[in-house]
Amino acid sequence: MKKFKNALEENKLAVLIDGDNAQPSSIEYILHEVVKYGVITIRRIYGDWTTPQMDSWKKHLLLNAIQPIQQFRNTTGKNATDSAMIIDAMDILFTRNVESFVLVSSDSDYTRLCIRLREEGKVVIGIGKKQTPKSFVNSCNIFKYVENIIDEHKNLKIRNDQENIETESNIINNSDDHLISLLTEAYLMVEEESEWVDLRKIANNLKKLDPAFDPRTYGFPKLSKLFASYSEAFEQKRDTEKKKIFINKK
Repeated sequence: MKKFKNALEENKLAVLIDGDNAQPSSIEYILHEVVKYGVITIRRIYGDWTTPQMDSWKKHLLLNAIQPIQQFRNTTGKNATDSAMIIDAMDILFTRNVESFVLVSSDSDYTRLCIRLREEGKVVIGIGKKQTPKSFVNSCNIFKYVENIIDEHKNLKIRNDQENIETESNIINNSDDHLISLLTEAYLMVEEESEWVDLRKIANNLKKLDPAFDPRTYGFPKLSKLFASYSEAFEQKRDTEKKKIFINKK
């Protein structure tokens, strides 16, 4: 399996979503999981957008910058979405500079596609429900169950809420909850042997999670000063020799 590059920011991802098979309520959690593996350069979702059952997707497409791909159901009982997504994946394989494919579906029809992509040296990450057939799961380099992704993010929010309540000064108000969760998630995305994480890696992850992130939005000229303002949740140290700042979550 191809190794992901340092800090993951150079690994280009194509995220292809089976709109007939995936759930719109889980897409934000899925995208937050995916950015752990690199930068998403292509975000596409496939389905027949003339049908009422696709209406629930529409607000999520705008919020998450996902491009809808129209595929009419020309024949009853046939899954045209599968075919459109497979053809598009092959086009991307040979015409775009993409190193990894993320296939969001629980459908075993994508098994052969996964095998073909891997034959070309691409990394394939599958995301689907726990009922996903083993043939599809085993054809991926990595497979993530969407139920586990959702549970992890919900548990992270619960832990952050509990920590906020337990702070002695109780200075973290509701407006800060989202920021603390964002900083924590960016910190946890960095897989290091040490609990001390390079601030620059956290900064890269913050941009992946929120492209508009800027410490000046919160009244601080630098990210290090923003972390310093939450000393009850994070601590930092400077390595003057390497000219780096490291963050640790308390």
